Amino acid sequence: MDLEDPNYAYMFGFLQADGHLAKGTGQKGRLTAEINVRDIDILREFQRLTPYNSSITERTRSTNFAETHHSATWTLCSLEARTKLNELGLPYGRKSKDIAPPRVEFSRLDYLRGVIDADGSVGFTSKGFPFISLTTASTAIGAYLCHYAKKVTGAQRTIKRNARDGIYNALYTMEVAQKLAAHLYYPDCLALERKQTAADSLASRVRPAGMRAAYTQRRWSEREDRILLEHNNPASAAEALGRTIQSCSLRLWRLRSGKVPMPTSDQ
Repeated sequence: MDLEDPNYAYMFGFLQADGHLAKGTGQKGRLTAEINVRDIDILREFQRLTPYNSSITERTRSTNFAETHHSATWTLCSLEARTKLNELGLPYGRKSKDIAPPRVEFSRLDYLRGVIDADGSVGFTSKGFPFISLTTASTAIGAYLCHYAKKVTGAQRTIKRNARDGIYNALYTMEVAQKLAAHLYYPDCLALERKQTAADSLASRVRPAGMRAAYTQRRWSEREDRILLEHNNPASAAEALGRTIQSCSLRLWRLRSGKVPMPTSDQ
């Protein structure tokens, strides 16, 4: 299970979020992953990727959320396979708060897509706005998604546990969600078909005319600081830099008052 392989990275992320490792007596035990039967194809892909005997079964039962719930379960008993998964970071027993990104090299976007397919959502809000989200009890997983998404989209997110149930909810909307979904759900990647379809549909959504775009901070560069100081006038600097007069005035005050460091000289 080479996690630099996109398919295995996805599979591992999915199993960390939605799989369960159980120990039995002696060397007995099993890995199980139970999902809605509509997504059974992904379990068949896991079975195909795994060079050990495994089985996929179906059952119908009543739950707190539905009178009849039809699910599919993939079961793998191999000790060698279970040991490998455990070494990579899939704990035995209850694991929701303990899981974390692998410590070995791994395909990051494919791993995160697996986690989101298992514990996240992709689609449109009730108002028709694009979104992609992740619900997790793991601090490490929530923080890693925020760190990775910032690199991809530039959007900063700070996660905080829900006071009611101690769960993190990381949410991205509008153009940020479109950019992140397009990055994670690239063509022909291994994914739940319904979430791949949802991710593809986000790309066609256009912000309504007149709807204000979310504010994204534009950082000052040393080159811009030097130009601002040369002009020594917020109005003329604003025209030269393509910024607002208010922004230039505030930056000039911060430079003169020592709130931010002066730019270094050109070499």
